[in-house]
Amino acid sequence: MEKRTFSGNIFIFQAFDIGEDTDLQQIEKLQVLRTKPLQLPNYFKIYHQPLVVELPHPHQTSTCFSSKIEDFGTISLTYKIPFNQSLEDLRSELERVYDKYQEISVADANIIYNKIKKFIKKPKFFHLRTSYVIIQLDVDPQIDAQYLKESYGNTLTSLVRFETETLSEQQRKEIINDAISYYKGELVIIGTQVAFVYDTEYTNLLDLFEFSNIQHLELKYFDQILAERLNLLYEQKTKMILKRQLIPLMGLPHSPIANLGRLKVDISVITEQLQSCIMLANEPYLTDIYNKLIEKLDLFGWKKSIDNKLDIIKEVTSVYYNRLETIRAEILEVLIIILILIEVILGIVK
Repeated sequence: MEKRTFSGNIFIFQAFDIGEDTDLQQIEKLQVLRTKPLQLPNYFKIYHQPLVVELPHPHQTSTCFSSKIEDFGTISLTYKIPFNQSLEDLRSELERVYDKYQEISVADANIIYNKIKKFIKKPKFFHLRTSYVIIQLDVDPQIDAQYLKESYGNTLTSLVRFETETLSEQQRKEIINDAISYYKGELVIIGTQVAFVYDTEYTNLLDLFEFSNIQHLELKYFDQILAERLNLLYEQKTKMILKRQLIPLMGLPHSPIANLGRLKVDISVITEQLQSCIMLANEPYLTDIYNKLIEKLDLFGWKKSIDNKLDIIKEVTSVYYNRLETIRAEILEVLIIILILIEVILGIVK
């Protein structure tokens, strides 16, 4: 069959963790970067509003479609790369394009980071990053979802698996059967790294994919931070009880366990905000897509891992404070005994 030329866009979402809380109000007030109006779909509930900014010059590309700064210490960049070629050629070039924008995004995010660094609590570029790709095909009224599945199923399934070779028939059927279609002409196939979107109103989906990529980043980041803190705590467990912490009302605010407790609160607040930020009750199509993204990015798995670590923190905190109170009680008993002995001795002397 002759190769057919398709037009569309490659959207590449990049999210970078750059530290802890970011003061968006000061960044906007002092005009550190040029800002743009925030336009979010109706399905977003506003628990926090990201700051939409222009990518400062000089930068390497004009394909940066969107750049946002989140108040919990994240930079999110979206690139839009037009294409006009066959799906087979696109499949062979996708990895090269992806690698190119991996490098470009680091340079672009670093430009923003250097501008806002002093407004970030504990800045660091960067702890982690996450990426996601959308292959968006312009809709042709004469081509429906069924035709794409039958004629280009092999290529599409390879694209969403980031493969250059044709997948097995079993894998192809599994991916195609997992596709989402609401109307006859629409087709959305979601993979772990790449999604294929054939929808006239695809712009309504972009914020959903970007948000899911940010969720993925934050959950991975929190999981890593908790793992590091717990490992550090385990390695230093013989030194946990500091001398000044044995004195009532002293040392507790700065103890390693107290710091973990504060981290637990911060993580719980941000993850709850991220989970509650989207309201899709009356949007079955978007709900299906978001649920599929949650499944493919394993967001529930990351959340479960974080919850398990938070439970461990709770148990360790309880054991720690019980041990501390026991030691303090024993010290007080010894002090009382010493005071009684002193009184007895003074009585005898008199």
